[in-house]
Amino acid sequence: MDVFGTRELWSRLKESDKPILLYGMGNGADKVIKVLDTIGVKADGVFASDGFARGNLFHGMKVTSYAEACGAFGDFIVLISFGSALPDVIRNMKRIAAEKETYAPDVPVAGDEIFDAEFFFKNEKNIDEAREIFADGASKEAYDEIIKYKLDGDISHFQIDSEKDAALRNILSGGYSAYIDLGAYNGDTVKEAISYFPTIKKVTALEPSPRIFKKLEKSAVFGGRFIQPYNCAAWDRSGDAGFVDGAGRNSQISGESEIQAHGAHKESVKLAAVDEICGYEGEKLLIKLDVEGSESRALDGMRRILSENDCELIVSAYHRSEDIFSLPLKIKKLLPHHKIFLRKHPYVPAWDINLYVTK
Repeated sequence: MDVFGTRELWSRLKESDKPILLYGMGNGADKVIKVLDTIGVKADGVFASDGFARGNLFHGMKVTSYAEACGAFGDFIVLISFGSALPDVIRNMKRIAAEKETYAPDVPVAGDEIFDAEFFFKNEKNIDEAREIFADGASKEAYDEIIKYKLDGDISHFQIDSEKDAALRNILSGGYSAYIDLGAYNGDTVKEAISYFPTIKKVTALEPSPRIFKKLEKSAVFGGRFIQPYNCAAWDRSGDAGFVDGAGRNSQISGESEIQAHGAHKESVKLAAVDEICGYEGEKLLIKLDVEGSESRALDGMRRILSENDCELIVSAYHRSEDIFSLPLKIKKLLPHHKIFLRKHPYVPAWDINLYVTK
């Protein structure tokens, strides 16, 4: 089916008579197999990068090398089923794509809805409205290519990738006195923010994973700045919830998605609205949201902070299929006089898409 000027991947796979091989194992491959099952298509094999193919089994299929797969199947379709930002890995993906028909299916980190033709047409009005929000031509070009990628899985759309450094230096205004990091992990993004914006003197950092939070606590002082760490998940209210702890990516509030992190385990986590734990007022404030699919809830929990401070935001817009359009629409309502820029940074699949929200 042709949609938005491209061919939907899942329809293409149903109609192809080529063998279909997964490149990669783990949670991403689990999700791809689940979608293939829903459309009545079966993966014929799986291969891994050299060093990871040890003759082990994945979903009953022997994991081979790429060379072994070529020898066994000849011509076949490759479905990239893992993610990486490593230049060497991405170069290898592109090398394979030059030799074989290759796609990186867009399966969401959180939630169940696949960005297929049905999803596109159901949300077409919102998709069109979100496009008009973006503040520059580069954002609109990136948006169009990302929408096409979500439909067809073709990594050639990633020609619009740009380095994060350029966005931090050229889009955000700087001069921040305080920083809120939602999804602070081990403190790496706190260090990054301070390195770019040394005027930051106050930091609040939230990290829900108990295992990762211990690392954040150990790094709670950077260059004389005190970091106030909280072991909780950013939400629209305070409370408690079940939590699927993937120790980083794929950590989710349980019940928010039927697809849970491969090898993760459930435990309890505190929920917190930023408005309830941060007393900031009158600050030049930078807020980063990378909360594995809870971005919309977290935005609802910081309405006071947004109204009482001079705020700029960095918001991840890739965890849920709807994030690419629903988050810009929500942010525009919350901050109607701000400008919203969209950038995708190097990553396969499209896992590093950020909204940069400035005055």
